[in-house]
Amino acid sequence: MNNKIPNHVAIIMDGNGRWATKRGMPRNIGHKKGAQRLLKVVEYALELNIKFLTVYAFSTENWKRPEAEVKYLMDLPFAFFGEIERKFKSKNIKVKVVGFRDGLPEKLIKKINEVEENTKNNDGMTFSIAFNYGSQDEIVDAVNYLVDNKINIDKNTFKNYFTSKDLPDVDLLIRTSGEQRISNFLLWQLAYSELHFTKTLWPDYSKKEFVSAIEDYSNRDRRYGGLK
Repeated sequence: MNNKIPNHVAIIMDGNGRWATKRGMPRNIGHKKGAQRLLKVVEYALELNIKFLTVYAFSTENWKRPEAEVKYLMDLPFAFFGEIERKFKSKNIKVKVVGFRDGLPEKLIKKINEVEENTKNNDGMTFSIAFNYGSQDEIVDAVNYLVDNKINIDKNTFKNYFTSKDLPDVDLLIRTSGEQRISNFLLWQLAYSELHFTKTLWPDYSKKEFVSAIEDYSNRDRRYGGLK
C-alpha cells in the first residue's frame, strides 16, 4: 500500500436497520451487528496506524425514530464500552464522545464520563464517537456563546467552542449503504475531506473494503484549492 495514510478517518456507519430488515430481523439486531462490526474496524484502524478514528453513532435527528429503537440505542453503548475496555485495554486508545449530553440518560452520561476518564492519558489512537451529535446545532451554539460573551475569534479558533473541538480536520470520510451525503456530520472538519462511498451495509463492511478506501485516499491528489 502507498504510505500516505490519513491522519483522521471519519465514518458514517449507515445501513444497520436495512441489513436487519433484509433478513427479516428486528432493526435492533442490525444495530447490535453494527456495534460488533465497529469493534473490528477499530482493529483495522490500529493495524494501519491511523491516529484518529471518528464514527457517527447517533445524530440529533435520530430521536425521531421509534421509541423502542431509541431506547435500544441508548442502552447499546454500555455493552459496547465494556467490549472496548476489554479488547483494547493494552492498545493505548483514548476514547472520546462528542455531542450534546443534555437529554441523555444520566446512567449513560456517567458511563461516558467513566470511559473518558479511564482513557484520558492514552496517547495512541484517539477513537471518537459522535453521539447525540449535530454539526449545525454545534456551530449555532458556538456562535451564540461567542456573541453572548462578546468574544472575537477567527477561523483558527472558532472550533475551540465546538463539542468536537479536539478533533483535527478529517482527511477521509467513509459512508456505507450507498447513500451519498454527509448528514450534518462534522461540517467544519469536513471542509477539505476526501469522500468515499460504498453500497455495502455497515454490518457487512469488511477489512478488505476498509483497506481499499485507504488505498483510494492514498492515490488522490489533495490541493486544498491550490494548484500543483
